[in-house]
Amino acid sequence: MSEPLVLVHNDGAVRTITLNRPAALNSFTSQMHAELRAALDEAAADTQCRAVIITGAGRGFCAGQDLNDSGMLPGPDGRVDIGAVIDANYRPLALKIRAMPVPVIAAVNGVAAGAGANFALGCDMVVAARSASFIQAFSKIGLIPDCGGTWLLPRLVGRATALGLALTGDKLPAEQAHRLGLIWQVVDDTELQTEARALAQRLASMPVKALAATRRALDAAAQMSMEDALSLEARMQRELGHAADFGEGVAAFQQKRSPSFTDR
Repeated sequence: MSEPLVLVHNDGAVRTITLNRPAALNSFTSQMHAELRAALDEAAADTQCRAVIITGAGRGFCAGQDLNDSGMLPGPDGRVDIGAVIDANYRPLALKIRAMPVPVIAAVNGVAAGAGANFALGCDMVVAARSASFIQAFSKIGLIPDCGGTWLLPRLVGRATALGLALTGDKLPAEQAHRLGLIWQVVDDTELQTEARALAQRLASMPVKALAATRRALDAAAQMSMEDALSLEARMQRELGHAADFGEGVAAFQQKRSPSFTDR
């Protein structure tokens, strides 16, 4: 049997999902998409999983779409239906990441290009190796940013910088990406996995139901008036206030002890 295109490793409440096509810089194929979505579904369904790390095997995180994959072959009319590839693979992947019930961390080793860059940026937090880089490579082959890139980039860095990154397709080193506010943290290459695990373990010990709700609230509020955002806050706080983690957090604070959160 061929080696899985996605590897899964559990370390307590933290699940690491590794893209496993190192010889191709972990570029996406339809089969890898299917295995990745299945791994994410399993993590979402497993109540013992409280944080997810996504990383790449070998020397790169993900080089984007494999242009030699069967889904990228021309049809009878001689054209490639990239829209069908988006609908089948990238749209569900981007939406699945944003709907995960636990925090998702991208541990970016090496290059993250094209859809691979936007897949990483769609995660809740990005920790990058110092040698890592991000490339909006789409303009080099006559396309636009996908995998949520058109939505993510201007929200992360503003319209001017988003356009500059997308139009030029220039390589953006990890440290510059951090200075722009595109990613959360840059660490030495040798410390990437250790730092990502430490962050994931920290988040896993926190009230993950509230963390996932925070993601939803921030994403929704970006398109709301302040009045509507305040109403959303009230609705979500009402729900969270009825959950066990709120009571545990208050009790732990009053009793001057470490809390033990269980909601998910």
